[in-house]
Amino acid sequence: MARNFFNDLEKILYQKDIFQKIQDFKNFYDDFKVNKCDFDHTHKAIICENSQVKILHPMKIRRPKEASSILSLAKILHSVAHIEYSAINLALDASYRFKNLPLKFYQDWLEVADEEIKHFLLLKNALNELGFKYGDFHAHDNLEKALFLTKDNLAHRMGIVHRGLEAKGLDANPFVLEKLNTANHPIKSLFNEIFTIILNDEIKHVNKGDFWWNYAKKEHDNYLDLCAKYKEFNLLGKIYNKKARIQAGFKESELQELESFYNKK
Repeated sequence: MARNFFNDLEKILYQKDIFQKIQDFKNFYDDFKVNKCDFDHTHKAIICENSQVKILHPMKIRRPKEASSILSLAKILHSVAHIEYSAINLALDASYRFKNLPLKFYQDWLEVADEEIKHFLLLKNALNELGFKYGDFHAHDNLEKALFLTKDNLAHRMGIVHRGLEAKGLDANPFVLEKLNTANHPIKSLFNEIFTIILNDEIKHVNKGDFWWNYAKKEHDNYLDLCAKYKEFNLLGKIYNKKARIQAGFKESELQELESFYNKK
């Protein structure tokens, strides 16, 4: 029996039990890959609160400067795990919310969701090794805010979230890894492997964001104008990962423009 693509995704997206959510997605994705889904594009998407952790304003969250203790190491890992969990929801939401698009769109973002689940589980297991679990610490909801603000515009969602905020994750990856490598703990040996997997996958995700931003934008849309419209989100790291961003679809000239734009702020 064929699945109702959008109805089933809605149930998965808003499932409160994280591990039931992951299992339900795996079953759904297996069926999707063998064409067992019907697409009713008249389906009306909803939006609900979808956080699994206690939320604080970013300015109220104390970020350890180095992994000098098991607690500080766990806090750093938890912050990245929260980003990866949020990224699962962002990929699911893109697949669920935007209708009447080529099949490749849904293939792309379900693949991203599957890879974000892989990242989350790697980090969750590392947290568990330290005696902690996802949800033990506060987190911010910047990604969820970006999801809400771009819910009615595909080009804005692709440009701000998947081409913008995910690319900022490319910038942060080597610096977070450097911070984690200050730890004196046996689990340290896993970090290079985990963060290499995440970096390589996220380059592909940003490249998908780049593709669908270019697909959805209007002829005269300009990326810097989009950055200005959503000025609450800084979409370029102070030191950006030029190599990874170019692999993901950015042009060198555009990176120079972005650097100039954010340096003026």
